[in-house]
Amino acid sequence: MKIMVAVKRVVDYAVKIRVKTDKTGVETQNVKMSMNPFCEIALEEALRIKEAGIASEVIAVSMGPANCIDTLRTGLAMGADRAIHVEATGPLYPLSVAKLFKALVQLENPGLLILGKQAIDDDCNQTGQMVAGLLGWPQGTFASKVVLDKEKQVATVDREVDGGLETLCMDLPAVITTDLRLNQPRYATLPNIMKAKSKVIKKYTPEDLKVEIKSDLEVVQVTEPPKRKAGVIVSSVDELIDKLKNEAHVI
Repeated sequence: MKIMVAVKRVVDYAVKIRVKTDKTGVETQNVKMSMNPFCEIALEEALRIKEAGIASEVIAVSMGPANCIDTLRTGLAMGADRAIHVEATGPLYPLSVAKLFKALVQLENPGLLILGKQAIDDDCNQTGQMVAGLLGWPQGTFASKVVLDKEKQVATVDREVDGGLETLCMDLPAVITTDLRLNQPRYATLPNIMKAKSKVIKKYTPEDLKVEIKSDLEVVQVTEPPKRKAGVIVSSVDELIDKLKNEAHVI
């Protein structure tokens, strides 16, 4: 069984985000970029499934500009067997990405598609659900535990919901999106990083996959959140209650 994994290139989680002066987006020039943390978890889970003998191959997929190659090489250094880059110069929104994944799935025929539940740049949390709908596959989102039965060809997924945990049992092939508590991703070793540099990455364009990329959304403006006011130290409980009641108007 093949496992296909989405890996997205985003601004590193430790970088302080700066909004462009024209307010059309966030600054990405001369900014450290890395693999989306939820995608790292998705890739780690796929590698563990392969190491358990349930899967035969892990394919990492990234979509976007040429710089996405760096993210794919990180995935190869972590242990992915192959990598696919769908090169697109313009913005890619969730529905377009889902259509591209559907086309790749039809080419590669994986038994499992794993994505991070969301990307930390746009926080959309939509692609996994959309591609499952387009493929007609069952889906397990926000997975905190994944167990595969190779003989029965089913996946059991524990997912986090507001009231606690929900357990789903799904026939394969299926789509799974990963939550933070699923696993702790491994670090790529230096020998594997060096080996990944020489591996061939297969390239496609949306035209190759017969997918029309069109903007479903319009970004009107991107602004920074308002700065928080400095806190106040109160001397007593009575003063705290007075401020909450008469100044903050929350009680």
